[in-house]
Amino acid sequence: MSEIPASLPPHLHAIVAEFQAADRSEKLELLLEYADRLPPLPDWLRDNRADMEQVHECMTPVRAAAEVHGGRMVFHIDVAEESPTVRGYAALLREGLDGATPEAVLAIPGDFFYAMGLQQVLSPQRLNGISYLLAYLKRLATRALAHRGA
Repeated sequence: MSEIPASLPPHLHAIVAEFQAADRSEKLELLLEYADRLPPLPDWLRDNRADMEQVHECMTPVRAAAEVHGGRMVFHIDVAEESPTVRGYAALLREGLDGATPEAVLAIPGDFFYAMGLQQVLSPQRLNGISYLLAYLKRLATRALAHRGA
């Protein structure tokens, strides 16, 4: 397993360390536990999913949106309950990036999940999909920076 990237925000670093300490069977269980922790969309997004970014490269329907409060990001991610591994990854990203600055989000290596050992429990195709989810969150962080500078 690879080393935990130093550039991860503190919450995400702690989640990666939690996965790193888990054995192969526990990793999948942990991911499924995170799936249950993905909060519902806020009211203002629930009926406006079309306003969210769709992660087209992911086989599972995934949508994401972001808010910035005081220079800190809050992500909202919508993933069907029928896709528990993607939902779990979305939940751990949402939790791990909660309150991070846009700059901190942009500094996250796209392949940080290898430090978690997710390649032991997810197919290469699924790993590609989840890497795109982070890419979309980075796109939202870039927009937040551009909006701040405008």
